[in-house]
Amino acid sequence: MNTTRKRRPWRTFFLILLALALAALIVAGLWPKPLPVQTRTISRGPMTVSVTEEGKTRIRSRYLVYPPTAGYLQRVGLRAGARIEEGKTVLAELTPEPATFLNPRSRAEALARIDAAEAAVKARLAEARRTDASLELARTELRRMDALLESGAVARQEWDRAENQVRVLERGAQAATFALQVAEHEAGAARAALTRAATPGQGETVPILAPVDGYVLSVMEENARAVAASTPIMEVGDPGDLEIEIELLSTDAVAVTPGAEALIEHWGGEGSLRARVTVVEPGGFTKVSAIGVEEQRVKVRAELADALPDGVLLGDRYGVQARIVTWQGENVLQVPTGALFRRGGEWMAFVLEGGKAVLRTVAVGRENGLEAEVRDGLKEGERVILHPPDTLADGMRVREEGLR
Repeated sequence: MNTTRKRRPWRTFFLILLALALAALIVAGLWPKPLPVQTRTISRGPMTVSVTEEGKTRIRSRYLVYPPTAGYLQRVGLRAGARIEEGKTVLAELTPEPATFLNPRSRAEALARIDAAEAAVKARLAEARRTDASLELARTELRRMDALLESGAVARQEWDRAENQVRVLERGAQAATFALQVAEHEAGAARAALTRAATPGQGETVPILAPVDGYVLSVMEENARAVAASTPIMEVGDPGDLEIEIELLSTDAVAVTPGAEALIEHWGGEGSLRARVTVVEPGGFTKVSAIGVEEQRVKVRAELADALPDGVLLGDRYGVQARIVTWQGENVLQVPTGALFRRGGEWMAFVLEGGKAVLRTVAVGRENGLEAEVRDGLKEGERVILHPPDTLADGMRVREEGLR
């Protein structure tokens, strides 16, 4: 009997230990586990903000060919893509209507057209000379800045602006020369129309010569038929003188300035082509989107800074995608946009502190879709939680996964 009584305390102690172990297992199983999360360290670095939009190529200098007088147009043999030379290539042939002597009113109108055409030639010539003078001055300034750049006396950004100014003026000089050629051709056509009217009865075929060097872009009148003096026959231009036309939302165009860098993507070849914005048109227009919403758009034009690969030719009105840089920063404190979320009209983020998620209010500035500029609320070196789930609350225990 005494032995049995001595064993009972040990049995009771064992049962108590077993009950405590079971209770501990139950509590451990029901205790909330730390939520696994991915984090990212807040850091400083370069940041670029850009706007992306569809665009199309456009030949800068183009010319619409039309007959100098009414008559019978012979069948046009040229097709789109044909090479033409100024004053040599016959674009079309026209048999003018039998001329009659001009009455005083018609003669005055013909002389007025000649005067207007010659005035246009003088204006185009003055514009070409002005552009050439501006280009020479810009080139001189760029040469001066080349020496200053090597010595570090001028910032790289200022040199880039000077180089861009030279490129823009070179394009402007080409356009001015083209416009002068067109004006001279129109003046010659006006004089020829008056000469034919002064000698009635002539029915000889008159050749319409190419006004500029380039290519035939499109043919509007192919068949032989009677045409009026204002009937367009074909459009000519030089595909080597391309620019990119982009239609931006007016809210995006406000941040774009001439000289801004741009990348031309999805143009049909490998990689991207560098370009620079030349013109942001001051007037907008209304355009209906694909979903039927009216939008205010602004046309922005850019010129290519990179030469096309050998054997590659971008034609007129080819579709491309343009990414225009609107802002750049070198030492910007930034946070991934995947760590930010809205709550009560403010941007919030969870910061990892001592194994817990701490809710912070964040003031953000510019953002590019991947990163956002931090103005207040976060510090360099802190870790934020990426894509926080809806179940995450302030002060909840978390476990890092995929730390970067």
